[in-house]
Amino acid sequence: MATKGPPRKKVKKNNTITEDINNDIIKQEEILGTVIAQLKSINGEMIGSPLNLPANVTPEQLELLINQLLSNDEQLPYAFSVDDKEITNTLYKDIIQGLKKSTEDVLTIVYQPQAIFRVRAVTRCTSTLNGHNDAILSVSFSPDGTQLATGSGDTTVRIWDLNTETPHFTCKGHTGWVLYISWSPNGRLLASGSMDKTVRLWVPSTGKPLGDPLKGHTQWITCLAWEPQHLNSKCNRLASSSKDGTIRIWDTTLRKVVMTMSQHTAAVTCIKWGGDGLLYSSSRDKTIKVWDATQGKLVKTLEGHGHWVNTMALSTDFVLRTGAFDHTGKIPKDENEAQEWALARYKAAIGNKPERLVSGSDDFTMLFWEPSMSKKSIARLTGHQKLVNHVSFSPDGHLLASASFDNSVKLWDGFTGKFIASLKGHVCPVYQVCWSSDSRLLISASKDSTLKIWDLKTKKIKLDLPGHLDEVFSVDWSPNGEKVASGGKDRQLKIWRN
Repeated sequence: MATKGPPRKKVKKNNTITEDINNDIIKQEEILGTVIAQLKSINGEMIGSPLNLPANVTPEQLELLINQLLSNDEQLPYAFSVDDKEITNTLYKDIIQGLKKSTEDVLTIVYQPQAIFRVRAVTRCTSTLNGHNDAILSVSFSPDGTQLATGSGDTTVRIWDLNTETPHFTCKGHTGWVLYISWSPNGRLLASGSMDKTVRLWVPSTGKPLGDPLKGHTQWITCLAWEPQHLNSKCNRLASSSKDGTIRIWDTTLRKVVMTMSQHTAAVTCIKWGGDGLLYSSSRDKTIKVWDATQGKLVKTLEGHGHWVNTMALSTDFVLRTGAFDHTGKIPKDENEAQEWALARYKAAIGNKPERLVSGSDDFTMLFWEPSMSKKSIARLTGHQKLVNHVSFSPDGHLLASASFDNSVKLWDGFTGKFIASLKGHVCPVYQVCWSSDSRLLISASKDSTLKIWDLKTKKIKLDLPGHLDEVFSVDWSPNGEKVASGGKDRQLKIWRN
């Protein structure tokens, strides 16, 4: 017996369809109802009184509302979240359904400003630059993003011309691997630390050394850190750390040691010079020491790790590194103006919160600190299955990324240390991560010979950048956002653009 097919639907005219869609939207709003919401800034300030909002309000509509409430002259971009979950579709879908909230709850919606400018993801390698005869161990753009330097196992430092993408200067003088390079915040000097136990200073405009090497350490140099520009307009004080367990502060004008700090009992692995005048050093003795950089006195010792401390990051790293320079390309007329600009950028970066520090260790964990407030850690960040090799705060300080030998990159909240997401895609240890200057993208370099760009909105790979022939040791994103440079075991420097 034949069965009847489904009844045929009548084809409606276009205007009838439109009416139906509009009716559906009205019905949906009626069904979803409204929620009471309190808007709060990332710094904890409440804006106005609680509001009645439609449950299906979108981030774009919230953006219009917050710009109106803050009386902004021009529309600024914002991101919105409830209980650390970002609203990307609608309040109803992401929060009420996603977090199982009730429409009767008073929801606290946290808003945070986004960078007005946008960095486009680099998509292609525009140059493969040869010249180094051994692995490239360190890659670094100058604070204004106009110059690029590399340090290599072939004992040389190279400065590259970014306009023609060709070698500019080869700086010779070291007799051991160049392990670390660092630009002064005003971009006028480049420092390099080597396995030959010396620190050298170079003039990037000429490629010439500034005097003889700075000698004093008895083992190889592990890290370098310049005094922030807002604390010292001359940018002439440099700290170096060594496998010998000491930290030395040099006056680069007088070319001599100002002070030596030697209370670590094992190799110092990393140093950071904070914006409030404190110097932080991590060591294989499992501790982090906090020093007064003006007197060289030990302020406190931060304890908590169960193994070597490999790496540290400050929430203000980006503004301390770039000093007076930002994405607009404005150039200060003198040292005093540069210091004023650097101070304004630093104050904007910290807001009303203290500087935050994160340390990564061979014990597979990270510890989250507010060293100026307490010597106890705020949180222990767990989840990595192997040692943590590198940590980095986003330029706006809202996020933290960690790279590990467990082949993953993990994202954490930059204020609480709360876990956000695991970025998986690499098939070998991840050596380094670097943020775009608008904090929307992250790039990672790995032993698997690839670079990967991650979109922070979707928490997924945006682009895979193959091209290196071997392990990629170092990567840097220019502060102006235009280029990425990477180097590694294949001795090639690659420049990537969008």
